[in-house]
Amino acid sequence: MTGSGKALSMRKSLTKRDTALIEHSATIATNQPNSEDMAFSHAVLCQVGLPRAKVEAREFMRQSGAAWVNVQAGYLDEGNGPVLQPIPYGVMPRLGLAWVSTFAVRNKEREIRIGDSAAEFLRLMGMDSDGRRYATLRKQMHALAACRLQLGFKGRTYNGQPVQQFDAWISDRAANQRALWPGVMVLSEDYYRSLIESAVPLDNRALMALKGSALALDVYAWLAHRLHRIEGRGVVLHWKSLREQFAQEYAGKDPDKNFKKEFMPALRKVLAVYPQAKVKTVTGGVLLIGSPPPIPYKGGPVE
Repeated sequence: MTGSGKALSMRKSLTKRDTALIEHSATIATNQPNSEDMAFSHAVLCQVGLPRAKVEAREFMRQSGAAWVNVQAGYLDEGNGPVLQPIPYGVMPRLGLAWVSTFAVRNKEREIRIGDSAAEFLRLMGMDSDGRRYATLRKQMHALAACRLQLGFKGRTYNGQPVQQFDAWISDRAANQRALWPGVMVLSEDYYRSLIESAVPLDNRALMALKGSALALDVYAWLAHRLHRIEGRGVVLHWKSLREQFAQEYAGKDPDKNFKKEFMPALRKVLAVYPQAKVKTVTGGVLLIGSPPPIPYKGGPVE
């Protein structure tokens, strides 16, 4: 097969997400982030994320070192009284929370204008607004608005609900009325203050490139928070400690090996959109070496 034939075959084998990842990677590698590219996440959520898969229980706990998160399912009035919501999980609440956190940090406001429609909010998050996306967004934003969240780190605990006010998407099915979009989300005062004190800058272009994988989003946020704090020769993290941080739900005869199979593809995606990151695989785990953050420090080239 000729060189051009191989290139054509390779392009055909690439998925839409693969192509988008390559394009985002090239853009990030050649263009410094500007102010519009900046996103923010809570520091604790960069260390221990929300669940990635559906949780059947009403409570979820994840701990990594000194940081921990506890999520409890809550109730939301959907028009006819309280309805127990699931625990938020997956990509959608991660992107949704990052988007509202970014708006709050940039504008120093607790009241977040989330668009005039679900389609617009999906667009703002860089996602397609097909029917399945709409249904998932509704379910996960209701779950996020209703949940109770505890964040802990080195003796300090935040207790409360991130969202103080969120009007449920209510529709009159008998009249074929489309669900009303709330338009505004209000963060609780305590969560807002905690966020402002500990917001971690992220590159929104990387979030958009990784939006197909909750694990990749978690690994990216973790490295963005962790790498620039490392000094000296670096830190080796073994598969067991990484699994306990990212995927305590993995079980079986060799949970560390099973986790590694999931973690490595996610890590490769992250390194494609975080070119400054110095992460190497070593026997039994990965080596983290001090690296610049994806968004330069204040006073750097971000405009």
